[in-house]
Order: sequence, then C-alpha cells, then structure tokens
Amino acid sequence: MTMSFSTLKIDQNFSGMRLDAALAAAIPELSRSEAVRLIEEGWVQLNGTVVTAKKRLVLDGDCLNYELRPAQPEQLFGEHIELDIRYEDEHIIVLSKQAGLVVHPAHGHDSGTLVHALIYHYGYENLALLQGEDRPGIVHRLDKDTSGLMLAAKTNLAGEALQLGIRDKEVKRRYKTLVHGYIAANTGMIDAAIDRGGADRQRMVVSDSDKARPSQTDFTVLQRFESGRFDDGYTLLECRLHTGRTHQIRVHMEYIGHPCVGDMLYGTNVRRHERAHLGLERQFLHSWFLRFSHPITGELMEFTDDFPDDLREALKKIEDRKM
Repeated sequence: MTMSFSTLKIDQNFSGMRLDAALAAAIPELSRSEAVRLIEEGWVQLNGTVVTAKKRLVLDGDCLNYELRPAQPEQLFGEHIELDIRYEDEHIIVLSKQAGLVVHPAHGHDSGTLVHALIYHYGYENLALLQGEDRPGIVHRLDKDTSGLMLAAKTNLAGEALQLGIRDKEVKRRYKTLVHGYIAANTGMIDAAIDRGGADRQRMVVSDSDKARPSQTDFTVLQRFESGRFDDGYTLLECRLHTGRTHQIRVHMEYIGHPCVGDMLYGTNVRRHERAHLGLERQFLHSWFLRFSHPITGELMEFTDDFPDDLREALKKIEDRKM
C-alpha cells in the first residue's frame, strides 16, 4: 500500500468545524474515528504545522495536509531484538541480518521476526508499507538461516525506488557459499526455472512446468578444498543473482550436484557423513556485498560484511586443505 499525500483547502462548507469532523466530512473513505487516529498520530498538518488536537477548529482558507496512513495491524507489535545496523538515515536502513531471524510474519512465525524488531526500533508509523501493512520496512528478504546484508525502507518513496533498483538489477547483491564437492569451472551460469516442490511446500525445485519462473545465478570460484576422510571436498563460491526466487542459490546448487554445506533442506538425496557439514547447523550462505544508489540523494553506496563466527569456524576446519 502506498501512502497518499493529499492537500485539503478549507472553504465555507467546513469553516468552523472541528478538525476531525472536517476531515471525515471531506474525505469519503475516512471515518470519524480514523480521522481522530490520523490527527493523534501526527499525520495531519494545519497550515504547515502538525496538529494533534482533534477539537481544533478550522476556518475558511485553512490548508490541511494529511497522509492516509493505515492503522498498525493488531497482530503486529514491537519486540526488543538486537539489530546490527550498518547505516541508516531518514529514508533507508542497511543491516546485517543474523542467521535464525525470519524476515516477516508467516505461518508458524507470529513473533520474533525482523518486522517485529523494526517496529520496536523505529515505530510502525516510520516504516514503508510497500510490501503490505503486515510487512513494514521490508524491501526484499533473506531466508531465515541465511545471514548478511539487507535493505529496509522507512518511507514508501525510498522503498519503491529500491524495489525498482532490485528489479532492474541496479542494486548489486553478492553472496558467498561453501558447497560440497569440486567445481572445475572457474565461472559459470545456472539458468534453470524454479517452482514449488509439489507436496513439500517448503522446498523449491528446478522444473520445466508452466508455472516455473525463470531463474539465473552466476557463480565464481573463490577457493577449492581437497577431499577428506568424511567428505568429497569443498568449493567456496561467490554468487550473483539475475533473479530473486525463493531459495534460488540453494536450489541451483543442489541442481548442479553441489549443495550448500549445512543445508538440511536441499542436497539430502546424497547421504553425507555428519562431519561433512563442518559442524554447521544451517546453510553456509552469506550476503556479503551490497551496492546501490541512494533512492533519494543518488549517492553511490557500497557495503561489505565479513562471515559471522559459525561460518568462519567452518572454514578454519578445512583451511589446510586449500588447493
């Protein structure tokens, strides 16, 4: 939902009325109680000044500026969840999401999400609503157990520009993943459409069905590791997305026979020794690089993010096997 910025000029028909009554009378889609809420939450200006007194009288010639800001859904609330903020201003937020944090409320995740954290830290009224009233601030998402850099938006204007930038590939996002096995090619592109995985609604699969969505992932080999007693070796990759499908990198890595280390949802068709996952309890996938033009100022912004402790420790275990 996009915020509606509007101006109302008071004429003789509304002169002498209370502010809440005048708003409700002049705006067909606004009830009296909703008008009161907008006023009390500071979404109404009288002659350029925010006014929060609903009983304030308006006069002929007064100018009202207002935003039709929806009420916060009852099921949403702020939760004190620590956030690793790398940058913020009045328009955008750049953060490093910790593994285990779900981005927005969904079935089975009614609390403890990034959305609940954003509401706590910034307030529902100070977050963009482009993704819906139940997803304030959200511009794009990372899987629950994928860590790293993310964008969030405080205003719809900024959020819309960022979403367009992602769609038009002007927002550059790069990921690092450690996968099972030896990948011989130094670079490559996986071009394989993705669809839901049938009976298992959690899984996505490469598919040639009519409903499958085109998906492309570029990869570059960063490091190879020799095989050991309990594994068939590893390859550290940097991945760049041309599309943004659910679980895209994880699905594509499974498709080429090199699933992400630690990924318990994908790649289980090949049984591996427990030690082959290097002690990880989630997939080795990290959003490490982000570059974009600021949606308001146009300034080029670039951020990088080192591996968190669990991924760093996994790499240490095979450091002496570099090829």
